[in-house]
Amino acid sequence: MRYATRFQFGLTLLGGLFLAATLFAVLLYSLTPSTPAARSSLFLAALLAIVIGGLLCILFVLRWLLGPYKQLLGEAERAPVSHTHKSKDEAAFVLETFQSVVAQLQEQRKQLEELSARARERADSAERFSERVIASVPSGLLAFDATGRSMVLNAPAHELIGIDGTALGRPFSELLANYPRLREMVEECLATGKLYRREEIETTEGQGRRLGATVAPIDLSAEHGSRGALCLLTDITEVTRLREQVALKRNLENLGEMSAGLAHEFKNAIAALQGYVQLLQRMDLGEKGRTTAASLLNEVRNLSEMVTSFLNFARPQPLELHPVRLFELVRDCATELKTVYDDHNVNLILDCAADTQSIEIGADERMLRQALLNLLRNAAEAIPDDAEQRKVYVHVVHNAGSTTADGNQIAVEIRDTGAGIPSAYLQKIFIPFFTTKSKGHGVGLALAHRVITEHGGTLTATNALEGGAIFKVTLPA
Repeated sequence: MRYATRFQFGLTLLGGLFLAATLFAVLLYSLTPSTPAARSSLFLAALLAIVIGGLLCILFVLRWLLGPYKQLLGEAERAPVSHTHKSKDEAAFVLETFQSVVAQLQEQRKQLEELSARARERADSAERFSERVIASVPSGLLAFDATGRSMVLNAPAHELIGIDGTALGRPFSELLANYPRLREMVEECLATGKLYRREEIETTEGQGRRLGATVAPIDLSAEHGSRGALCLLTDITEVTRLREQVALKRNLENLGEMSAGLAHEFKNAIAALQGYVQLLQRMDLGEKGRTTAASLLNEVRNLSEMVTSFLNFARPQPLELHPVRLFELVRDCATELKTVYDDHNVNLILDCAADTQSIEIGADERMLRQALLNLLRNAAEAIPDDAEQRKVYVHVVHNAGSTTADGNQIAVEIRDTGAGIPSAYLQKIFIPFFTTKSKGHGVGLALAHRVITEHGGTLTATNALEGGAIFKVTLPA
């Protein structure tokens, strides 16, 4: 049987002992002889024994019951509690002591709650600050756990890798589908902890976007050795293009300085050769001789035209800048090439907003016209004969892709429906004499690039997602 307190147990014990002693006395009284004197003496002796035993049991039980109280009193005396005055009553002293202890515990609990509230507030503030830092980073930031699923992605990362919908919790192989090189880097980092610094990667979407990527391992759990991966992405497309354009311009300048004199000597020799061929034509030759001389003269003229084009490229003339309305110039070029487009059965579609038609630029109209004619002619010739869509779209856009301080730029986008430019040729098409055509000298695009650059603009080439190539001319308005 279980009891709630020691006091109840003590009272029960005393009652049990008293009952046992009473039963023992009754039993003894019943077994004694029946003489009144013997029974009276026996009853008195039993009663005295019961009283003495009861007193001893009471003293023992009281000592047993007061044991915890004495321990409690000793603990109260040793407790680090300040008393204004010590009570003479031990029970009052113990009560005062434990009331003080309870008050101190309540005060400490209140302080602990305040500290916990401050800690939670600091943790929430630190988390909000981390989120603001991650959101404010201009570079794309991605973090993956040990299983390769995304944990953190900021807004620039969504834009750079082109994520649609929810990105958290998705595997890296799905998020980085358009960047196979970056996908390989993350996989290697998760597997071996390899660090990649400032790697240059390119998308497979056909837009020519390039990213600078740093992939580093992050320790998620030191105890279990869990490792994730952190990616920092930066769009370096414009920087790379500017770097390539600077390198191309430098190479072209060196090439022009080196070969201008040589080309001039070639032209003198070709002029002499052309004179000898014309002299041969005046001689009395047979039919076969005249045919051979005519073919030779035609080849010499082609060679002279190529050398003249190269000299024009190698020795650029100074620009004569005048106010020019770019839309009207593009429209005049389209009208001039109408015969070429009709011969190739290509439809040219010119699109321009109303507020763009009146924008003027400072340009050398003759040289800029030549550059635009080359681009429009190449767009028509880039469409194969068996293509179903035979169109060239020309868009004149204001403030497109601006990189100047004031942002006032105008751009001409020329998109054809051809097969596009092979990725291996994108970095070579502006090099002089590089061509994929069976006819031509490969100087047109190089000359157009130089003219646009001299006007303070840029000329870039990319492939469209829907097919075909896009040449974009950007000029300060």
